[in-house]
Amino acid sequence: MRRSTRAFWEEGRRTSGYGLRDWLHGYVYGRWPYFYIRAGTRPDRLPRSLRGLVSLAARVLVPSGKAEARGRRLADTYHGKVLPTGAAEQLVTLNVEVDLRNLEQIIPYKTATDIVLRGPDRIVALECPCRAAQESPCLPLDVCLVVGEPFASFIADHQPKRTRWISQEAAVEILRAEHARGHVHHAFFKDAMLGRFYAICNCCSCCCGAMRAHRHGVPMLASSGYIVCIDDARCRGCGACTTACPFAAIYLHGEDAAADTDACMGCGVCLDVCPTGALSLVRAPERGSPLEIRALIGT
Repeated sequence: MRRSTRAFWEEGRRTSGYGLRDWLHGYVYGRWPYFYIRAGTRPDRLPRSLRGLVSLAARVLVPSGKAEARGRRLADTYHGKVLPTGAAEQLVTLNVEVDLRNLEQIIPYKTATDIVLRGPDRIVALECPCRAAQESPCLPLDVCLVVGEPFASFIADHQPKRTRWISQEAAVEILRAEHARGHVHHAFFKDAMLGRFYAICNCCSCCCGAMRAHRHGVPMLASSGYIVCIDDARCRGCGACTTACPFAAIYLHGEDAAADTDACMGCGVCLDVCPTGALSLVRAPERGSPLEIRALIGT
C-alpha cells in the first residue's frame, strides 16, 4: 500500500462516523476521478458494458439511507461553496493548520461540513475531470486545486501525469487567471473525502458537472453568502455583465441591468467586466454565511 493511501486510510479511521464503505468510496473517487466524474456527468459516453457496473457501484458505495442518497447518482454526493476570489485566496495562503467542524451555517448540507486542513501549504494542481470529460474542453485543464493532506499526496501519487505540486503563490495566480476568464471558484466538500473540504475547483458553466446539475435543479452548490447589487445611476446598460454572469442571474430591463437575486450565487465574476463600476457584492444573510476562513479562525 502506498504511503499516501495508508495516510488516507489512517485519517479515515480517526474520523468519526466514517466507515469502510465511505473509505472505499473515497478511494475510488481519488484513484479514478476521471472515470468517476464521467460516470456521474456523462454516462452516455461510457461503453454500454460499463453502465451496469457503475450503477452497481453507486448502490454499493452510496448507502441509500445516507444523506437522502436513494435514487441519486454516484457523483451527486459532493457539494460546492461558491467563493469570491478573495475568499478563495484565503484558503490557499494559510500557514496554520485548521480544525473547524459542523459548519452548517456556511455549508448548508447534511454531510461534508468540516474544514480540517493538515499541511495547508501542500497544494496540487489537478487537470479538471469535468473539463477532461468534454470533447472540446475549456483550457487550461490543470486548474483544480487539491489542498492539504492527506488529499494532495493521495491525488498526486495516483494521478502523476495529471498533477503538479505548486506553491501557494502559484495557486493564487491560478485563481486570479481563472477569475479573469470568467470562471467560478468553488470550495468542494465531499462525504467520501473524510466529510470535509478538500479542493477548490475553478469552474466554467459549460464543462462543470456541478454547475450544470445546479441549473437543472440538483442543489449541488451553495451561495457565497453575497448577492450582486447594481447602482442604477452608474449603469449604462451595456450588457457586459449579462454575458459574463455564469448563473444567468443578470439581465437587461429596459436601459438598465437588473439582477435575479434568487439565481445570483455571489461569485463576483460580473464585477470586473463592468466598465463603470456599477456592480458590487453585498451580504445576503438569508443566503448563508461566507466561507471566509481567516474570520472563522480569528486571524
